[in-house]
Amino acid sequence: MHQFARRYGPWALVAGGSQGLGAAFADEIARRGVNLLLVARRLEPLEETAARLRRERAVEVVPIAADLADLATIDQVVSVASPRQVGLVVANAALAPSGRFLDAEASQVASAVDLNCRASALLAHHFLPAMAGRGQGGIVFVSSLAGLQGVPALAAYSATKAFLIALGEALWAEHRHLGVDVLTVCPGAVSTPGYQLAASRDAPGSTSPQEVAATAIEALGHGFRVVPGRLNQFTAFALQRLAPRRAAIAIFGRASATALGKDDHPQA
Repeated sequence: MHQFARRYGPWALVAGGSQGLGAAFADEIARRGVNLLLVARRLEPLEETAARLRRERAVEVVPIAADLADLATIDQVVSVASPRQVGLVVANAALAPSGRFLDAEASQVASAVDLNCRASALLAHHFLPAMAGRGQGGIVFVSSLAGLQGVPALAAYSATKAFLIALGEALWAEHRHLGVDVLTVCPGAVSTPGYQLAASRDAPGSTSPQEVAATAIEALGHGFRVVPGRLNQFTAFALQRLAPRRAAIAIFGRASATALGKDDHPQA
């Protein structure tokens, strides 16, 4: 616990940190004695999570209400963070437009790219230099199994998650000799409040936010990618190494259609 705080503290920033997976990351980090900057759009759930963590984990927590899909709010977050030494950034905030790509509003696609890709990249770009200068720190990109191939009905989401996988791999290679750990976590379906609202049923291999966060934090510093859950690990291996690419696309398309309650899905 103390070693983690020395390496990745004294402050961590969790984007999308008010509920679900982000709140689970915040709890795992706070449990290890690191103070928190929590960023999310809505102030009320942020303050609720912050109050709980202060009470249960005895750490400092600063809530920052900001929509990271808006470029101007990156400066707001940086301004609040600047007096503090941030040793860990968890880029978890994401939008997941579902349905056929052509049925989505252009603004939905743009927001998904801005939040999932641009905000994550800019947060890393801001905080990495200081970490490299100190010779310690970490960045966690929350991607998805959906980023390993295109997923029909989740086209924009899977594309943005593929961006995070590539970015995480490159930054891991660039910074590993500087003492900075970069990890991309690729969960399958996670039983967050948002997922439960969108999905009609649990997908195979669904994991809890707590399991994903704990797996990622334990894996930090031990490689460039982690897949939480044994079934998801097997699925990722089989679809990447054993199945033809078109089969992987169809399998994930069927899985997303089933979870989202869609009747149509692509064939391999």
